[in-house]
Amino acid sequence: MDLPLIVIRRMAIGVVTVLVVSLLVFAGTELLPGDVAQAILGPGATPESIANIRARLGLDQAAHIRYMHWFGNLLHGDMGTSLVSGREISVLIAERSSNTFLLAGVTALVAVPLSVLLGLIASTRPNGRIDKTISAITLTLISIPDFLVAVILVSIFSVQLGWLPALSTIRPDSNFLELARMLVLPVTALSFTVIAHMARMTRTAVLNELTSPAIEMAILKGVPKSRLLLVHALSNAIAPIVNVIALNLAYLISGVVVIETLFNINGLGKLMVDAVTTRDIPLVQGCAMLFCAVYVLLNLFADTISIVANPRIRHPK
Repeated sequence: MDLPLIVIRRMAIGVVTVLVVSLLVFAGTELLPGDVAQAILGPGATPESIANIRARLGLDQAAHIRYMHWFGNLLHGDMGTSLVSGREISVLIAERSSNTFLLAGVTALVAVPLSVLLGLIASTRPNGRIDKTISAITLTLISIPDFLVAVILVSIFSVQLGWLPALSTIRPDSNFLELARMLVLPVTALSFTVIAHMARMTRTAVLNELTSPAIEMAILKGVPKSRLLLVHALSNAIAPIVNVIALNLAYLISGVVVIETLFNINGLGKLMVDAVTTRDIPLVQGCAMLFCAVYVLLNLFADTISIVANPRIRHPK
């Protein structure tokens, strides 16, 4: 099968995924308890004012009509208006996205090279002392939630030692040193779990390639171990590694709700939490669809890399 046709099929799957997620997001927000109009006007609102605000927001229409109207506007780039601030949702997301992408980008720069390095080190001597140590540490880190890691880091380095700030309020006028001090704890908390996943996947993928007939032939030919590991094994194992990296990058963009809330980082995760608290339904829907789009695009990128790197996917038996 040709590469463009496979990519088009993956894109079609991504479009279907976005459509299904949009249905789930809309249905989920519809099932939230309480009334949006009542939440906007407060407990002292009269029935007439509630009816007026419901008519203005279109809440008196049937659910399927409101979904089609909302999703149609979304396809045209119109994410709607915040019920609380009255501002465009796209503007609010654009203002907060820089902090989230900064946090995710710094975490990726730290976690991706370190996890690949740890996975390669563990795969050089399988079931050896170093391999067992790395496997035990990564398995432990996977079992510990990131918010617990964040609380432990704050209690040690902020409360007891006083070395680092407990709150990471990122300001536009912050210099490099201030920004680095504010990002150390949240980046470290995020990196622990991300490194554990990627290191274990790298180890597994490289070990699978080291036992292949092609690698065994290269060993018989006397290929140096470093070249064998970096050129032959790692290049052939790039597909599953890229997949797990893409999934973790998607997590860094859309799954940092707890970390941003704990460290008071004004990013997309905290924006969504605040929207849920204030029952700002259009803003919740906009954030959720943005997170879905990030997941789909990163998975499409990972699938494309896997297809290019692995001819067996393009030419199955």
